[in-house]
Amino acid sequence: MLATLENLGVVASFSRPRVSNDNPYAGSLFRTCKYRPDYPHQAFDSVDEARAWTQRFVRWYNHEHKPSALKFVTPAQRHSRLAPVVLAHREAVYAEAKARTPARWSGPTRNWSLADEVWLNPEQMELAELKQVA
Repeated sequence: MLATLENLGVVASFSRPRVSNDNPYAGSLFRTCKYRPDYPHQAFDSVDEARAWTQRFVRWYNHEHKPSALKFVTPAQRHSRLAPVVLAHREAVYAEAKARTPARWSGPTRNWSLADEVWLNPEQMELAELKQVA
């Protein structure tokens, strides 16, 4: 089936290899959720308890969690457009540290520029684009 689709010029869309109905963003969020130190290892006693835990998680995720893909700014900083200010400050701190003690640095400082788009599997996107061009 896949070969026939490719012969017809149809590019199959899979979130992850060989998994057609997976949502990688939901999967990534769930992994972050279940690796929290306060993740419940037993069922909640009530819906209200589950809602309260979820609200605490969402607040932490949006206002305290600093993913590496966002250059260690919170999702709230990214969405409120504060990230460029935070990252410009970090860049200045790194530049000052390098100027003060250049012997500690073997190359350029960390790249604090934030991409406009974030992908979980960018190499798959690049492969799909290459197939479309060919």
